[in-house]
Amino acid sequence: MHQTDRMQRSGLSDVSVIRAASLRGFSPLVHDLGGDPDALLRRFGLDPRVLQDDDGFIPITAHDLMLDAAGRELGCSDFGLRLSQAQDLSILGPLALAVEASPTVAEALECVTRFLFVHSPALRIAVEDDPSGARGVVAITYRKDLHESPYSPQAMELGIGLLVRIATALVGTDVGLRSIDLPHAPISPVARYTALFGTTVRFNSSVAALRVDRQTLDLRFEGADAVIRALAIAHLARDHSNPTELVSARVRRLLAETLGTAGLVLDDVARLLDTHPRTLQRALAVEGTTYELVLDDVRRVAALRLITTTDLRLTQIATMVGFSAQSTLSRAVRRWTGRAPRELRDSDEIHATMSR
Repeated sequence: MHQTDRMQRSGLSDVSVIRAASLRGFSPLVHDLGGDPDALLRRFGLDPRVLQDDDGFIPITAHDLMLDAAGRELGCSDFGLRLSQAQDLSILGPLALAVEASPTVAEALECVTRFLFVHSPALRIAVEDDPSGARGVVAITYRKDLHESPYSPQAMELGIGLLVRIATALVGTDVGLRSIDLPHAPISPVARYTALFGTTVRFNSSVAALRVDRQTLDLRFEGADAVIRALAIAHLARDHSNPTELVSARVRRLLAETLGTAGLVLDDVARLLDTHPRTLQRALAVEGTTYELVLDDVRRVAALRLITTTDLRLTQIATMVGFSAQSTLSRAVRRWTGRAPRELRDSDEIHATMSR
């Protein structure tokens, strides 16, 4: 089944999703810690049966907030790190084959950079200059689109832990690691990180990254197979569409970046996208939406995230999402959720609401 069809059948058509394979090992780990995985899943609006289909899509906000809650409530500060040790390259699905068949680390990373959207359009991996400016060092960066979903320390550590695990499995223990950079403060004892990664871990960094020797990119894989790699890439290109390339996704991204800073109307957005307003309207119609619907959904995602994950005053939130008054925000929240903003903020079910 085409990726876009899977998203639509799941009721998820935007970029804030992740494959259910990301929760592989979740249930056994929660059980081992004395918790109830099904109850956790349901609390965050997820049907426990979602774990039966690696290729299913789930909201990344529900996924990430659930990991944070599991770590907090089960007394397991390294929950994300532990979960990463139960996973391997195969969670990337069809992308895994292209990576394994690549001849070098650099070409494997090229595949991941190009096709990571198959796993989650909200995540991005890239090879960049070393943020510390060290000669002969590059950074393999790992980012999440924070316009779509709040930052999650446990989910970030799951991603970085898995990235290190995959690198070690592909090229051995000598991967030229200089350090692991994490954007948050340590949530576990520092000794836990250094024991797992075997290298320096730097916290409160500007971006999550594996800092490695540049020559690491030239390391070759024993399992390289040019024919299999070409077939895998052809399959990925043919059967998987990047939702971030849709016109509606470009409009979403632009609105999310400017929400609350300017009163953007359709004509303004069309001008910024270097197209005519009527052309933009037609393109959105082809994708089954309108400018007004996209703007409303961008406001919904931002407002619910700010209401349920911050202590900001509602008047501030109204301004930040482009509403002229708190009363306008309140009416919108009631339309989206059936509740008043304060009820939503105080509710035990706020995370489930965020996941819809």
